[in-house]
Amino acid sequence: MTLSNVLNNFLTENLDALKNQGLYNEIDSVEGPNGAKINVRGSELINLSSNNYLGLATNPALKQIAKDAVDKYGVGAGAVRTINGTLDLHDKLEQKLAEFKGTEAAISYQSGFNCNMAAISAVMDKNDAILSDQLNHASIIDGCRLSKAKIIPFNHSDMEDLRAKAKQATESGQYNKVMVITDGVFSMDGDIAKLPEIVEIAKEFDLITYVDDAHGSGVTGKGKGTVKHFGLEKEIDFQIGTLSKAIGVVGGYVAGKKNLIDWLKVRSRPFLFSTALPPGDVAAITAAVQMIIDSTELHDKLWENGDYLKAGLSKLGFDIGASETPITPCIIGDEKLTQEFSKRLFEEGVYAKSIVFPTVPKGTGRVRNMPTAAHTKEMLDDALAIYEKVGKELGVIK
Repeated sequence: MTLSNVLNNFLTENLDALKNQGLYNEIDSVEGPNGAKINVRGSELINLSSNNYLGLATNPALKQIAKDAVDKYGVGAGAVRTINGTLDLHDKLEQKLAEFKGTEAAISYQSGFNCNMAAISAVMDKNDAILSDQLNHASIIDGCRLSKAKIIPFNHSDMEDLRAKAKQATESGQYNKVMVITDGVFSMDGDIAKLPEIVEIAKEFDLITYVDDAHGSGVTGKGKGTVKHFGLEKEIDFQIGTLSKAIGVVGGYVAGKKNLIDWLKVRSRPFLFSTALPPGDVAAITAAVQMIIDSTELHDKLWENGDYLKAGLSKLGFDIGASETPITPCIIGDEKLTQEFSKRLFEEGVYAKSIVFPTVPKGTGRVRNMPTAAHTKEMLDDALAIYEKVGKELGVIK
């Protein structure tokens, strides 16, 4: 196959530059299920890179429910939701998601990324402004850009900066609407958004409130999420979540008042122009959400394992930042050293991928560790022993 010279030169030069800077990410294929242990390149490894927080991606009961739904409904929905792709399964799922998040209604999408592309641009436009936390997820940033609203970043979790910028934006008279948007849990550092303070500022300046709780649902608020953690279900306009992390399947959702969901059903483009989630996935998601509603057992095990790993890494001398959740970064700094650290962990039996720019700012490279409810103490002890060996070998710890 022959590429244009311009394209070929662009790709070669820039790929080489990324590799030289330690910013090129090698993608591995997992040979089997994504559980507490995984097989990669013929090696069995302790898996600390998965967002399968509650271990539901491999839950036997959910696998059977998905199989039964495929037998009854087929492998696909067959059409976009507005034509004839809305199955009774989709309606049941959305009712369950509204119950889960404590809202009047909910709408499901094909991914959490799609939620942010859909919901922000359906409500905000070039005559509006969005106050966005500087560490918000890439999908939030892209959703804001797509809306063409004025994006006004505020310093991460800095409520004084948010208030000053909210005051300036609302009093300027330049914007019809102003939204404040934040992650519920910040996925690279594990800290939690200051939602009570954000709500207070939003009330003062009549801001639309938008919380992307992709890494909070199933994890915080006894599994109900960060909004529930603070008891703010009646105060947040948009609750966004993914169905691919703690829920263990795929997709995303927006939960809120019925009139908001009605609007998204007629104005959000991923809903209107992309085929609905497949039946097997929808059935498994609905059952997984019910499991989280019914019991905190998996949530409690996740936090027990998270606290255990964090204490162990901190005792060894690793910089784990200021995480408030089971998400546990080991902050290395230098990108090339971070890549080497991850490589050596792999060779010793731990799968923990390096996270470097553009996912995190330059100079803050890290290995992001995610213990799940499926890990045993023995697995975590083995992982800690490997971290100690590799950390000392590479001079990351003494």
